[in-house]
Amino acid sequence: MKTTDFYYDLPKELIAQTPLDRRDGSRLMLLDKQTGAIKHRHFYELPDLLTADDCLVLNDSRVMPARLFGNRHTGGAVEVLLLTDKGDGVWECLTRPGRKTRKGTELFFGDGELKAVVVDEAPGGNKLIKFEYDGIFIEILEKLGRMPLPPYIHEELEDSERYQTVYSRELGSAAAPTAGLHFTPELLESIKSKGVELAYITLHVGLGTFRPVKEENIEDHDMHSEFCIVSPQAADIVNRTKDRGGRVISVGTTSCRTIESFADESGHLTAQSGWTDIFIYPGYKFKCMDALITNFHLPESTLLMLVSALAGREHILDAYNEAVKEKYRFFSFGDAMFIN
Repeated sequence: MKTTDFYYDLPKELIAQTPLDRRDGSRLMLLDKQTGAIKHRHFYELPDLLTADDCLVLNDSRVMPARLFGNRHTGGAVEVLLLTDKGDGVWECLTRPGRKTRKGTELFFGDGELKAVVVDEAPGGNKLIKFEYDGIFIEILEKLGRMPLPPYIHEELEDSERYQTVYSRELGSAAAPTAGLHFTPELLESIKSKGVELAYITLHVGLGTFRPVKEENIEDHDMHSEFCIVSPQAADIVNRTKDRGGRVISVGTTSCRTIESFADESGHLTAQSGWTDIFIYPGYKFKCMDALITNFHLPESTLLMLVSALAGREHILDAYNEAVKEKYRFFSFGDAMFIN
């Protein structure tokens, strides 16, 4: 299939720049994956769409305040975005300006409470940076760092917690699992009161999620890797749901990619952790996931290809054109879709 097969025209004014005042006040498009039929609801109505046999799979990864602004030893400004913890104080990072942060460049942040040196270059032009500090790194990061918002969001975020899910707890993502941003504690309680089980997995979202597909044929795309964890409790919940004939509903494409990576051919999960570079596009046969709650994704993106694998490319593009017509809000702070 061609990358251009997944293009749709999106007016820029429909890209949500700020979150709604009420998390669960967003719109919710219902898409029948078999027929392509569309209905329009609101996210706070989600409990009405679930049954006691279902389970929700949610990604509890928490976004790091991973953008650091400091200076090089020459005095010039530098921006560093933490990507992957390599251990022993070394992180793979994006730097700006990249050409002025060569190996050996010393960096300083805050009032000198965080220092660093570029120790090597990583594939793709990223840098390996070793940080030096006294105390606990995450506490320093929370003091000096800023939230790394997606490149299509140009507004400053007043409350950084609005780019975190209310159930986030495992620090490690460079971007939020945005389908979960619609949930409130009250909505989760309402869902649990119906007997729906909640399975929390972890996938630490990397910036590769925003990397465009540049190849003409989608099969030639080199998918990024992300670290994920399925706990014994989460595996048990999903397996019980499968055994009783209920629906395994992923909240977000990250939850989908995690359980599809670790499921066997019967759709059952084994508790484990590891890296996944699974690339899901039309023709893929889902083993574990039955339904998906997700936001609206960028044209020609791997995430649009994933939802097309679930509901069919024609149904997805029809639904997206309907969303444009009805002026839905798109991307991270936008509205949601329930594909069932």
